[in-house]
Amino acid sequence: MSPTAKTTLRALALTLLAIAATFGLDPFRNYQLAVAAGCFAAVAGLTVLVGLTGQLSLGHAVLMAAGGYGYAIAATAAAEALPESLAESGVIPLLAGLAGAALAAGVLGLLLGLAAARLRGPYLAGLTLALVIALPSAANVIPALSGHQGRSAPFFGVPDALSALIVVEQWHAWLAIVVAAVAVTPLVVLRGGRAGLRMRSVLGDETAARLAGVDPRRVKTGAFTASALSAGLGGAVLAIATQSVSPGAYGLGFSLLLVVAAVVGGLGSIGGAAAGSALVVVLPWLVDQLTSALPAGFGQRLNGTLAVLLFGVVVIAVTAAWPGGLAHLRHRLPWPARTAEPPVPVQNTER
Repeated sequence: MSPTAKTTLRALALTLLAIAATFGLDPFRNYQLAVAAGCFAAVAGLTVLVGLTGQLSLGHAVLMAAGGYGYAIAATAAAEALPESLAESGVIPLLAGLAGAALAAGVLGLLLGLAAARLRGPYLAGLTLALVIALPSAANVIPALSGHQGRSAPFFGVPDALSALIVVEQWHAWLAIVVAAVAVTPLVVLRGGRAGLRMRSVLGDETAARLAGVDPRRVKTGAFTASALSAGLGGAVLAIATQSVSPGAYGLGFSLLLVVAAVVGGLGSIGGAAAGSALVVVLPWLVDQLTSALPAGFGQRLNGTLAVLLFGVVVIAVTAAWPGGLAHLRHRLPWPARTAEPPVPVQNTER
């Protein structure tokens, strides 16, 4: 069996396992799972981009916003253009919305990739950071983005065949899990194939990569585009879960949280991206629960600052204890204990 087939089967098994886990969650937890799945798609693309090519992007939230807007515009247009019987099923508008999300984020990622091929280090980070800051202004200038209030996304309810089995939050979690799997599985294949080797060669030494016949600019552009496609589908997942897209939801704070998730999870690790995505969804909720339990005045003073403080503490603690992130934690644990094996004698083959 080829490595691609093995990766696909493993992804299918994990997808089915995640869908089965939704039956043990309440509606709010399923909503959180859907949001985490959207973040996972974006963080997986970011961790491959940074971990394999060394291109630091502080603006992946903009790529998610492009995917969310592309999804909302395309899905709404398809629902309005189709006959009512086809529009009510939701299948064609959903597929059209996902295609619109991939197209919008892919085009923006390609343009950023072409620029990234000529920029390095802080210059690339500054460019992507500028896009995040400019997003609210762009939303007010471009009529299709509907200003700072954003625009609504079509609501897809539970199909009739499943209405007696699950609620709408669980259905959206299913959709989020499937879309995230579709977005992340190609990244795993890309990371383990020849394209991943080219990315690592560019990260190690661009001059040596050129001598080996690898074009660093093409590799960087392709990596940024692949990362953008995954982030765009993650933005579509958030639009499905929230039924809206607004520039305020994809600001600088959220973009930095994506970077935190990638660093804490472990750069270059897809499993670490999943752990980091869960952390950035659960930790703010825990902070809200904590501040709501405190006295009113004290809780209001901590609101908005305690989460940032805790994320900073988590990043420092993880990078100090496990420099490779949570993905490499299993290599640092003392258990399970390994029995010492006698060294294998080296045979002398010279005659």
